[in-house]
Amino acid sequence: MEIQGGNNYLQAVQQIKTAILRSRYEAAALANTELLKLYFGIGQYVSFHSRNKNWGKGAIDSISSLLQQELHGLRGFSATNIKNMRLFYEGWEFMQPFLIDEKAPLFQFSEEELNRQLPSAELNSIIRQLPTDDLNDGFLIRQLATAELENEFVELFLKVPFTQQRLILRGANVLEERVFYIQKVATEFWSYETLKHHLKSNLYQRQGKLVHNFQTTLSENSFRQKALMAFKDEMLLDFINIEDADEEPDERVLENAIVQNIKKFIMALGTEYSFIGNQHRLIIEDEEYFIDLLFFNRKIQSLVAIELKKGKFKAEYVGKMNLYLSALDEMVKQPHENPSIGIILCKEKNNKIVEFAFRDTSKPMGVVTYKTYNDLPEAYKNILPDTEALKGLL
Repeated sequence: MEIQGGNNYLQAVQQIKTAILRSRYEAAALANTELLKLYFGIGQYVSFHSRNKNWGKGAIDSISSLLQQELHGLRGFSATNIKNMRLFYEGWEFMQPFLIDEKAPLFQFSEEELNRQLPSAELNSIIRQLPTDDLNDGFLIRQLATAELENEFVELFLKVPFTQQRLILRGANVLEERVFYIQKVATEFWSYETLKHHLKSNLYQRQGKLVHNFQTTLSENSFRQKALMAFKDEMLLDFINIEDADEEPDERVLENAIVQNIKKFIMALGTEYSFIGNQHRLIIEDEEYFIDLLFFNRKIQSLVAIELKKGKFKAEYVGKMNLYLSALDEMVKQPHENPSIGIILCKEKNNKIVEFAFRDTSKPMGVVTYKTYNDLPEAYKNILPDTEALKGLL
């Protein structure tokens, strides 16, 4: 059935749809802010009474049970979650001026009872001690005035759901690391599983530590810095489980496992990557060449060629990658895009050998090592079923 004024109506539908989605997002953001403030206030109250031994052993369990009786159907206030609220308050205590309304606090304390409140100036002091990161979009980029610096961090902080807040506090012990993950979750919209993966792979420690030749091959400073931050020096490919733990998988086995688990591989690789394909074909003077994996990174606006190698890095890998990058830049890269970047993904590397192999090259590339399921410590392996168990399930 044809609708009169169809185009106008479709335009109206799109505008109304946008307004609805924006309203829902803002409502969700406000709800998250209120929830964080509630949990922070409860955490403060529970922290004071439990840490100062005002309550006896098992008090939190009893309080949780009594709450269930008082408010039937209440969710989110198990004993475990109340302890998580306490952890939330104690982990971010310096955020108290921004999460507790002094004029109308959720709980009343006398002056003697109050835990030490950190003034706004101390929050600024803590933030200013963090390493400057002009490579990401967040509050650490710009040299902001004091109030702006604080406000931007608070805004990011309040966007991060409690489940992710809890995961960050349990997975990151250092303040700088916690701030890093808060920024990433808030600006790159990481899900719980994405955050969990990056914490497990220790993204914070690995970010920006790639062995590379970018200093000599990328002339534009801001692009060079962004490119460096787009890669890690090691990838955790725990979805690759080789039946014979003593046997190193060859490149084709590794490639097939990655392609079959491409979503997990992109999570391990980083953000803003789009998969173009595997065994990407290049024809140079009637000769065929195949790039193992080809990606495009939207953030750095570059093609990223990945060559998979088993065992240790060898200097001869560099010449082949240099050829691939030259061909990509001439035949595939669009005029508005940045130079193509190559990553050699191998099991081991000697940094000095990599440095010498890269010394006189003209194309930007780096070497990244990987670990598979078989390389994980026994304690981590037991979390997942082994190969035989998986076969039985199938």
